[in-house]
Amino acid sequence: MAKQTNRCETCLYYSYDDEYDCYCCEMSLDEDEFFRFLHGSFDNCPYFRAGDEYSIVRKQC
Repeated sequence: MAKQTNRCETCLYYSYDDEYDCYCCEMSLDEDEFFRFLHGSFDNCPYFRAGDEYSIVRKQC
């Protein structure tokens, strides 16, 4: 069984924010989670959900 990666770039909740001109997590992270997210050490995120282009397009419709 292949290990599932949980990099933010592949997460359904990681999306581009036009107002801030950057990618952001759409989940409400607490202070500690947000600190780990900003420093790139947010392994095993409890909110991670694998996303793909097709599910994102379906979400926008």
